[in-house]
Amino acid sequence: MKRILPYLFIILLTFVFFWQFFLKSLIPIPADTIIGLYHPFRDLYAKDYPNGIPFKNFLTTDPVRQQYIWRELAISAEKQFKLPLWNSYNFAGVPLLANFQSGSFYILNFLFFIMPFYMAWSLVIFLGPLMAGLFMLAYLSNLKLNKWGNLLGAITYAFSGFFVAWMEWGNITHVALWLPLILLSVDKIALNVKNKKLILWSFIYLLSLTFSFFAGHLQVFFYLLIFSFVYFVTRWIQFGLKKKIILIYLTLNVLFLIITSAQWIPGFQFISLSARDVDVINFNTSGWFIPWQHIIQFIVPDYFGNPTTLNYWGTWNYGEFIGYVGIIPLMLALFAMFHRRDKKTLFFGTLFFLAMIFSFPTFLAKIPYILKIPFLSTAQPTRLLFIVNFTLAVLSALGFDYLLKSRKITIVYPLIFIASVMLGLWIFIPGDHFAVVKNNLLLPTLLFAVSFFLLITIVLLRKNNKLIKIICFIVILITTFDLFRFGWKFTPFTKTTYLFPSTKTIVFLQNNLKEFRIMTTDSRILPPNFSAVYKLRSIDGYDPLYLLRYGELVAASERGKADISVPFGFNRIITPHNYDSKIIDLLGVKYVLSLSNLDSSKLVKVFQEGQTMIFENKDVLPRVFFVNSLRLARDKKEAINILFESSINLAQVGVVEDKDKRLNLDWSVGLVNIIEYSEDKIVINTKNKNAGFLILTDTFYPTWKASVDGKTTKIYLTDYNFRGIVVPEGDHRIEFYNSLF
Repeated sequence: MKRILPYLFIILLTFVFFWQFFLKSLIPIPADTIIGLYHPFRDLYAKDYPNGIPFKNFLTTDPVRQQYIWRELAISAEKQFKLPLWNSYNFAGVPLLANFQSGSFYILNFLFFIMPFYMAWSLVIFLGPLMAGLFMLAYLSNLKLNKWGNLLGAITYAFSGFFVAWMEWGNITHVALWLPLILLSVDKIALNVKNKKLILWSFIYLLSLTFSFFAGHLQVFFYLLIFSFVYFVTRWIQFGLKKKIILIYLTLNVLFLIITSAQWIPGFQFISLSARDVDVINFNTSGWFIPWQHIIQFIVPDYFGNPTTLNYWGTWNYGEFIGYVGIIPLMLALFAMFHRRDKKTLFFGTLFFLAMIFSFPTFLAKIPYILKIPFLSTAQPTRLLFIVNFTLAVLSALGFDYLLKSRKITIVYPLIFIASVMLGLWIFIPGDHFAVVKNNLLLPTLLFAVSFFLLITIVLLRKNNKLIKIICFIVILITTFDLFRFGWKFTPFTKTTYLFPSTKTIVFLQNNLKEFRIMTTDSRILPPNFSAVYKLRSIDGYDPLYLLRYGELVAASERGKADISVPFGFNRIITPHNYDSKIIDLLGVKYVLSLSNLDSSKLVKVFQEGQTMIFENKDVLPRVFFVNSLRLARDKKEAINILFESSINLAQVGVVEDKDKRLNLDWSVGLVNIIEYSEDKIVINTKNKNAGFLILTDTFYPTWKASVDGKTTKIYLTDYNFRGIVVPEGDHRIEFYNSLF
């Protein structure tokens, strides 16, 4: 019974952290930002809240703008027994499965098949810190540490700054939570080469690594993979360089690559065709690395204020820099690093310092960006706080274990160090932010004073076992209070009615849009990706990965000329606003949403709800149409130049990037009828007197195929970003269909 008590305690603490979900039916989703920040949802509540409903944390909009939406699209397809290959609702079409953050194959997706989506999502968020805590507890127990150290380390990891900051994303922390179980599996494999449990732990290792990968964040998984590899090599050397161990390890990782190929093969194809390398923040920009002054947040998390209290005055953004693990775990981690002499402390201490070196703007950290090393040069190094927090959690357990076993009073040195820092923070409070800093220093100072007393008491009264147990329990409670206070302050819990409600504007678009698309003139209206929830197709999108071709086309459209030079200035968010561009007509934009009247000869106001107005584009081109003639282009530069010729009529002329002169014909314009349009299949009936060239203004992508009456036909890259095919004379059934590879 004593062995399971710590696990039960972790479960209890996680339920306490999520008490608002279980007792008040508030969901751990930042849905309040939907109706507090954006139209037409603000119009829905305008009568009672003319300035919008107050929202808790403006930094946490990404979960409802990205991860929640992508997972919903993926699960919707899977419920129909289809692979979620394509998102047709944003960017004029973009890969979905290849987007790692869709989490299409994650193990916890089974929850979405047995309960409402919002409820399953909430449970996924709940299970993040719960599983992290349980796995960490199991791993630390395997290191033969004191049970109090195990419990402290588990709580520290599960509710660390990294886990709190990214908790509601539903993917980043779910990648990270598998690390302790992976390390535990490595230990068990190394120790049980001749044991019957070897197969079991090999299976657990393979599943843990696979689940972590499928959780949906490539950068964090990369850090996890490197960490676990270094750990394995260290253990392998420690246990005598046994050939059987390395053979088992290599076999398991080959199996991992095979199992996950359905995700990483299309994923890397998507990356290779994306604008990831060109639309990225310059690494010299403030906030790309953790600014040196923000190291203070390891001791005082809200020294620079907090976004939830609207008094944050530090470098953008708070969520990327918060590596807080609690004042007691930090002191014990420092104690372990500088006074405990064993291989475990050396390993985790070294990894901690390496992660810190590459998180802050050091010379070594800048090398991958200076050399433009693929993948690394586009990865924001602040996410290394995952490794920082994990190693600090382990080190805090090692430190607590050493404190309870050692007879030395060397704990006083890290305590004096932290006390000196605290004193300096009080002495040198910035005058411009005196009130904010003072208020946010009070509680950390009080917690430090109490912690100082408790840790010294453990040293002085170590022979009194009953009293030591009471003090250890108080240490756990204070750490829990410290981390929960910080976590509750940052984490929103909201009403289910706030989660993507319907409005009159939404209903109008759903009833009238059909196969066309929408756009907005203001970032405060239906922000990128929102339209996908309502199955409305839009030309905007928000994703670290978007196709380079589409980005170039939109950049030229926004500039009003044939200019596809970088940088585009999108920074992952494409929101075209130049409604007068003929590219907007080509993209099939039928409705333009605005908060003000639009003066354009082609736009007619057709609807209004509150401040949100809808204008119909009378010059919109159909989603699919025949053209009279083609212009051949040698490359994309020539193609974009042709598209922006003032005399060209894109309803009659297509621009094809191909050298086949047989395409230089007068084409017949026939009848076109879309009879089926889904994410991965489009069926069109055509009728034409002679051969025609058909253009579908959906994004060109290698996995898409086309057939005419069941016979495969070539898809031409047309009008810079779209699809075109040759259709013989007569009546035909055209199919565009998507495939995995």
